[in-house]
This record gives sequence, C-alpha cells and structure tokens, in this order.
Amino acid sequence: MSHVFLTPHKIVSGRDALNDAAGALAKMGRKALVVTDGMMEKLGNVDKVCQVLEGAGVAYSVFAQVNCEPTDQVVDAGLAQYREAECDFLVAIGGGSPIDTMKAIAMLAVCGGRAADYMGKVVEEKLPAMAAIPTTAGTGSEATQFTIITDTATEVKMLLKGPSLLPELAIIDPQFTLTAPPAITAATGVDAFTHAIEAYTSRKAQPISDTFALSAVKRIFANLKQAYDHGDDVEARIQMSVASLEAGIAFNNSSVTIVHGMSRPIGALFHVPHGLSNAMLLEECLRDVACGAVERFADLARQCRLAGSKTPDEEAKDAFIAGVAQLLQSIDIPTLAQYGIDQDAYFASIDKMAQDAFDSGSPSNTRKEMDVPAIKALYERMWK
Repeated sequence: MSHVFLTPHKIVSGRDALNDAAGALAKMGRKALVVTDGMMEKLGNVDKVCQVLEGAGVAYSVFAQVNCEPTDQVVDAGLAQYREAECDFLVAIGGGSPIDTMKAIAMLAVCGGRAADYMGKVVEEKLPAMAAIPTTAGTGSEATQFTIITDTATEVKMLLKGPSLLPELAIIDPQFTLTAPPAITAATGVDAFTHAIEAYTSRKAQPISDTFALSAVKRIFANLKQAYDHGDDVEARIQMSVASLEAGIAFNNSSVTIVHGMSRPIGALFHVPHGLSNAMLLEECLRDVACGAVERFADLARQCRLAGSKTPDEEAKDAFIAGVAQLLQSIDIPTLAQYGIDQDAYFASIDKMAQDAFDSGSPSNTRKEMDVPAIKALYERMWK
C-alpha cells in the first residue's frame, strides 16, 4: 500500500524567521491580503509583518476582522476586501483562526460560491499563494490541507479539505508565541498534543507521519508545562513551535480521530475555542478508545519516559493516560462545567453533537469502532 505525504512547499523556522522569509514573500505576488485579528494588531505583530512586506517591496491590505472561531460570514467579508483591494496572494498571522480564514478566502476567490458548498469535497484547484505565520504553538494549520469554518446557518463547524489549502510558505518564528498568555499557551499546546496523539493512533497512520507524531508528543510532554509556567522561556517556546509544526505535518497526512470529531460540535454550539474543547475532552476520550490501540499508546508512554522498554503494553498504555491527566491538571484545563457550559443545554444537544461528530468522519479513523450511540454515551460521561 502506498502513501501520499504533503508538507508546505517551504518552511522557514527559528529565530528571525520572519525577516529571513522576506525574499520568499516577495516572490509570492504583488499585493497581499494580510489576514489577522484585532489582538495581533494591538500586540504590534501585524506591524512587524507589514514592515517586512514593505521592505520586500510588496503592497498589502490588512483584514483584521477574524474572531475567535471563524465563520462563513467573516470569510465572505475577507473575500470582498481581497477583491476590492485587488490582492493576488494572502498572508495570515495569528492562531488557527486567521490561518483557517485565509485558506477559505483563497478557496472562494478561485472556486466561488459559499464555504458550505465545499463540505465533503476535495479542493484541488490552483489557489492564490498563501503564507502562514502562526503566533501560537498549537493548531498546526500552517502545515495542513484543512480549514475549519462555522456555517452560521446550521451551527456546524465544517471541516473543509484539499491539497490546494496547504500554504505555500510556513514561517515559524518563536518571537510571536512569546506574547501568548498562559491560558492560550495551555489550550493551543494541548491542541498540538492531541494532533500528535491522534495522528499516531489513527487508522490512517503511515511510517513518515509516525516519525513526526512521535517527535511532537515527546517535545510537547517535555516542554508545555515550562512554556505555561515561564512564558518568556525562549527555548521552551522554540520547542513548542517546532512540535506544533511536527504535529500539523503528522495529522495532515494521517488525519485525526475521536477527540477532534467530538470537540467541533461543542465548539460550534457553545462557542468554545477549538484548542480548549480538545483539551477538555482529551483525557476521557483516550480512556475510552485506548483499548483499540494498546501497543500504540504504549509507544507514546515510552517516548514520554512514562514507561520502560520492558513495561507490559497494557500497563504502559495506562501510564500514558495517567501522565496526560496529570499534565492537563498542571496547566489548569477546565472541565465543561467549569468553563460555564449550561448542563441542561449540553444534554439537550447530545443527539445533535453525536450525529455531527460522526458525520465529520474523524471518529471513523479511531482504531476502536465508534458509532453514534457510542459517541452519545461518551458525551454523557464527559460531563461527569
């Protein structure tokens, strides 16, 4: 059986990566739509990108209307500005939301229609060039062929995909992650951790994605708590940035599983940021599905030094889940109730969430067989 393995065309990473990528940005087009959010403007990060573009002789127009979780309405607004400003390529700076929004704008600029028209399809048309500059070590969107956009008409987080959505250029500069506050560091870090765990335990895992996934799990387990406790630790931030990229590359080629499938409906209905919803579900999901991939979870335990080479796989698997639980507690990941989700509204939504999760396709990648009733039961246990 053969495998296809996709990565961004070019990755520039490490200190001063943004400045060193100026030449690559200059070759991407004449005028960029810079897709971002208001916080990136306040922090001065957008100015840094614009200065590099100016120095490279590239014109730009800034679209800073991206919200916490991007919607089809925000994408439409960005598309209108892209056309009105006569841009010919795009640059995103921010977390996963600006990067995902950029991808959807690029898609509609060429393919037309609405974002919802592409749910369940594979986007392969040639799109405008895209550069992604992540400011969190978490989503991995800079290295994936996926984008998540909420359909405001149906309250469904749509997973849109296709090789054309993979950015041409990924700029991994740790200077930007230094501004992430502890809560964002925790949620996005666990998002990357989830990407790597699910990539390694997915039915679609392949040898090359395994290499990236294992490396990411090891880096995150060793560095996330340090980055959370000491946000100015540049080395911890560098390690987390590299791990997030590795995790993105891994799941881009092997897909995600039950956690992502179940977290998207919670995010759509209760407006929970994607990384945080993953973090809140991670431990219970792993406890439920690890029996379907005991050997793989045992491998993860050994990578994190939670088990030795002679530890029985079943025992090592349990040690990994215990280690994950301890890590989540140490970085103050809240429960669904602690976050403020209403219990009655949550239980009233379980049928819809379970069906939406199953329909997304992600749970089918889990090595334990999952159906709608099993997902419903897992949602019910989540609250406890």
